Amino acid sequence: MQPHRRRARLPTLGSPIRTLDTTTARPAPKQADPIYGTPEYRAWRATVIRRAGGRCQDPDCRTPARAAGQRLYADHVVELKDGGAPFDPANGLARCASCHTRKTAEERAKRMARRY
Repeated sequence: MQPHRRRARLPTLGSPIRTLDTTTARPAPKQADPIYGTPEYRAWRATVIRRAGGRCQDPDCRTPARAAGQRLYADHVVELKDGGAPFDPANGLARCASCHTRKTAEERAKRMARRY
């Protein structure tokens, strides 16, 4: 009977790719584009919202009767990061918070998809 031979173990190297603990890692603080603090932007925003008569202009808005008196955001139809004109009223729509959030998320997703 032959003696039982032990197999030698090869040492393993740790992964060269470090993992990120997403429960404790904090994203970099959001910084607004300096353009949003300019007098030109504030004038453009006021023009876009005044033209809307205080109502959301998003064609897909589900706010009941596009209620007047809700908080509105002046939104660039073609976003600045995509080459939109910053102060052209034709490049602006007044959107309620939910429409603004939805549209911004959709545009970011399209931008990310173009990167890859």
